[in-house]
Amino acid sequence: MSAVPASRYLFGTLPLYSFLIVTGALIAVILAVREEKIVGLKKDTILDLALWVLPIGIIGARIYYVIFAWQDFKDDLLSVFRIWEGGIAIYGALIAGLITILVFARVRKVNPLILCDICAPGVILAQSIGRWGNYFNMEAYGAAVTNPALQFFPFAVLIPSDTATPWHMATFFYESLWNLLVFIFLIIARRTYFRKHGDVLFFYAFLYACGRLIIEDFRMDSLYAASSVRISQLLSVIICIALLIYYFRLSCKKTLTGIVFFIVTLIASVPVLGYCLNIVIHPSEMPLLHHFYLLGAFSLLNIITLFLLYGRASRGEVVYAVHKN
Repeated sequence: MSAVPASRYLFGTLPLYSFLIVTGALIAVILAVREEKIVGLKKDTILDLALWVLPIGIIGARIYYVIFAWQDFKDDLLSVFRIWEGGIAIYGALIAGLITILVFARVRKVNPLILCDICAPGVILAQSIGRWGNYFNMEAYGAAVTNPALQFFPFAVLIPSDTATPWHMATFFYESLWNLLVFIFLIIARRTYFRKHGDVLFFYAFLYACGRLIIEDFRMDSLYAASSVRISQLLSVIICIALLIYYFRLSCKKTLTGIVFFIVTLIASVPVLGYCLNIVIHPSEMPLLHHFYLLGAFSLLNIITLFLLYGRASRGEVVYAVHKN
């Protein structure tokens, strides 16, 4: 695959972006259906859920984007409905999808955590696949790459422009790769590691947030909650801290090491949260590489802390263990 896509279309006027999103969604549904029987759900529960989640997720993704990019729509309100022109955000889809699952679970009298657990691996895989749509649309790229030694795909992509440095960081690829690694971890860990309903969902949210926190910093088309606050980074920090607090309270094995790391992580969160709010650290005054070190260290510390707080599960405790099938 070259640094520049040959075409944005699969054939005719069918965009590759749309094809990849639909493909990812179908794979996610298939993977969830395979788990349906294992967790004791009635047949076709996932298919019924998908009929609600998929369209509402798309609507949520659009609403989220419009809210934080309102300046692009305020002069032409009808453009809000022209979704084929681009403009959706994955966090919006995830929030809308989660709300839909909660309502669906209440109506069907099903544990919503079970539904989320069997859907999460497929969702992160769909996100990994869907990110390649950004490649064909030549969007979701990062800062300019001026070092000739780094001007190669997939580290960087060529973005046609009038500037002297058309090479940009391939942030879509970074996120796609990270999401794929999270998917592999989830499908392995749910059979050997996770012991409570909700664990797959929470680890999915946590690991995705850590990766997004770093990668978002390199992007040039982020959505902002204020003049310099990247909304995706702010949400990622909130998710990380909330889940650390959750496992600190519920973990059966609160080791001294885990507690120390938890306290250190909360202290380390202060400057990062300040960075996201443009209060403690001003992004315009900090080199991009320093951003990476700061956010990378914070994310790594978060991940280590979570695993220390979580502890280990015995074979009999694993909810989705193969021997229980």
